[in-house]
Amino acid sequence: MTELLRNLWYLALPARQLKRGGMHAKVLLGDPILFGRDRDGGVFALRDICPHRGIPLSDGTFDGCEVMCDYHGWRFDTSGRCTEIPSLVEGQKLNLSRIGVTRYPCREVQGNIWIYMHDGKGDDDAALPPVPVAPDIGERPANVQLAMDFACNIDHAVIGLMDPSHAPYVHTSWWWKSKARRRLRLKEKHYEPTPMGFRMARHPNPRGGQVYRLFGKDVTTEISYALPGVRIEHVKGDRHSAVSLTAVTPLTATETEVHQCLYWTVPWLGVFTPVVRRLARTFLGQDRDVVMRQQCGLRFEPSLMLIDDADTQAKWYFKLKREYQQSAAEGRPFVNPIEATTLRWRS
Repeated sequence: MTELLRNLWYLALPARQLKRGGMHAKVLLGDPILFGRDRDGGVFALRDICPHRGIPLSDGTFDGCEVMCDYHGWRFDTSGRCTEIPSLVEGQKLNLSRIGVTRYPCREVQGNIWIYMHDGKGDDDAALPPVPVAPDIGERPANVQLAMDFACNIDHAVIGLMDPSHAPYVHTSWWWKSKARRRLRLKEKHYEPTPMGFRMARHPNPRGGQVYRLFGKDVTTEISYALPGVRIEHVKGDRHSAVSLTAVTPLTATETEVHQCLYWTVPWLGVFTPVVRRLARTFLGQDRDVVMRQQCGLRFEPSLMLIDDADTQAKWYFKLKREYQQSAAEGRPFVNPIEATTLRWRS
């Protein structure tokens, strides 16, 4: 297991879970975070600990402008600045501007709330990288959105989800690929580096695929991965598009949350949303189940191996993490270590 990466965007929760004037507390990367939505609809994120006596701020109340700690009534605005200490009396000098709660940049994009988990050394919103987005979709929220807990380190969740050869053995259902109908085919795909990861180059979809006809003619697919754990699959035709955005967010070193967001532009496909949601939950559940079974063996700390070419993407993931950490430690720009290449495997 490698370290959890800082100074990156992580998908925290669906925007619908945070109502106007509401709060939502959760742990991300081992840190307690309080999310809130002010009376104007804006979202914010603060460290969920009162600097006075350490009680969670989420135990208190939020009036749409300020969070009040329920221990001694200290109040903080949505930027984390302390605005009131009720116990102070006239003549007692205390500079409230020097008291505050750590603020984390927060964005609401395409129906998701993203948080920038910084390392505490900088808080300049203007210098932040862009939030990951589903391309070709606009600002619409996901048609289907799921979140599932994986009781494992983020590394095992990420490389399990990007694994290109597990489908015939893990994703088996009577309506999909039953074990009795398992047939392995040769796959050959070209990959190229991106600013923070890599992508499977856009390629034509199989002509015989009935589902692809929904998107028109000349349907193609591109699949990208970027640190810290964002996978985007983009299917595009001359009429419509569909995007699957998967974001892997570590809660702690041994707990991970996987978000699955499905978007499409086919208007009438909405009637099948319940079916698509059920299928997506089944697929993601199969990935979770096999990773959970894997933990039974990993607790004995066995030696592991990654092979070419089926496991090359997993190797790239670890290379990207190492370069990201080294570049941060040395104070230099990140240099992507991935080179363009073609991978071949059977699945």
